[in-house]
Amino acid sequence: MTASTTAPGAGIITPAPGPPARPRKKKAHTGHGAWPVLFVGPLVLGIAVFYLWPIVRTAYFSFTEWGVFGGSTWVGLENYERLLSDPELGRAALNTLIYTGVVVLGVPIGLVLAALLNRPGLRGATLYRTLFFLPYVAMPVAVAQVWKIIYNGDYGVLNWALGLVGIEGTYWVSTPGWSLIATAVLGLWLSLGFNIIILSAALKNVPRDLYEAAALDGASPMRQFLSITIPMVGRSVFFLTVVTVIAGLQLFDLLYTLVGTANPVMRDTKSLVYLFWEASFPDNEKGYGAAIAIAILVITACVTAVQFLLQRKWVHDV
Repeated sequence: MTASTTAPGAGIITPAPGPPARPRKKKAHTGHGAWPVLFVGPLVLGIAVFYLWPIVRTAYFSFTEWGVFGGSTWVGLENYERLLSDPELGRAALNTLIYTGVVVLGVPIGLVLAALLNRPGLRGATLYRTLFFLPYVAMPVAVAQVWKIIYNGDYGVLNWALGLVGIEGTYWVSTPGWSLIATAVLGLWLSLGFNIIILSAALKNVPRDLYEAAALDGASPMRQFLSITIPMVGRSVFFLTVVTVIAGLQLFDLLYTLVGTANPVMRDTKSLVYLFWEASFPDNEKGYGAAIAIAILVITACVTAVQFLLQRKWVHDV
């Protein structure tokens, strides 16, 4: 309501001055319009269609049982109860962890090789990086076929080289125990190129002044590597560790190609993803396979979460 006053003798009613009006807030003008939605929309749509929706469908299928000719029946937690009592689950999980542990060694090895390639004045450094990176861009199946020949127990190059120094080789891909190690060594070798490229880029951002100051203080090259290089590339090392562990938990193609499904040692060399493939396709148990897939997803998420929690103790902002 607006108060009013009457001017004496004039008979004219004039409104009394009210409280000062609040200045209207001007909307921030971004000037981008619909462009952010246009650029981000396809990416979000792709993630939703090709990642989130399959996860939701797989989670639903894990509570069902599929018939031979299609169609599914809701069975509740039966697939998960069967998975927990499956004697092959523990062995497959252990094989996957062993493989992942060996492949993760490629990160410190890659850091040492990247530091050597990053030395000032080294000739042919770009050529060396290219040679290390070439296996990474090759098809894993093709690389595994080549290494299958190298590992051959009768005419393989590895046994021939060992024979030169008096060591008798074995049938690497058909001997229990050795088949998993042979696969892990191949996986480590394949990951080196990517690790070296990422760590070489990180090393180029380390100021040379730090090394010069440390040298003036009498620090040895090893001391400089431990006290300067490793802390300065900590975030890159953490990134590589996360992606390597995730890739290691998805072991399938190298195992399938190098060892083979008809190999008797495959029974003791199975990985978690191989267990999923075997249940879903050769055995045609889609519901049980979906339960294994969800278990792999949960394990991967838990391991990644632990890595992010632990990185606070050894990754520092520099």
